[in-house]
Amino acid sequence: MSSQPPIGPADLLRQHSVQVTAQRLAVLRAVSDRPHGTADDVAEVVRAEIGAISRQAVYDALGVLADKGLIRRIQPAGSPARYEDRVGDNHHHLICRTCGRVVDVDCAVGATPCLTAAADSGYEIDEAEVVYWGRCPECLAMTPVSARD
Repeated sequence: MSSQPPIGPADLLRQHSVQVTAQRLAVLRAVSDRPHGTADDVAEVVRAEIGAISRQAVYDALGVLADKGLIRRIQPAGSPARYEDRVGDNHHHLICRTCGRVVDVDCAVGATPCLTAAADSGYEIDEAEVVYWGRCPECLAMTPVSARD
């Protein structure tokens, strides 16, 4: 059984009718290398790779890539927008209240139980956005036992 080789970033852009530019390629790679990064995080990675790029150019590239479904934009309450390239499923996120670390979490039970609302009001539901808040293991370990009660 032969498997297809992974598609390169430039071909991925072309498949989605996005003009291939060095900036867009660098932004796509940065989001892949640093999942759940903010636009500033992405800009830092892109600058290290290709040199000078304006903040606006990074925002523009993130917007185009998100609009075309190549990356996903998430914006937890009270947090700046974050970007990831895991777009092929309906997963959720765990966010540490202390350090802000974000990790992916699959749906709890079954394929997509979160897409079955108690009352859909006639809507065709195609995505659910669930964010779990708490403390990551590292931050929890640094909390004195007396403060956990």
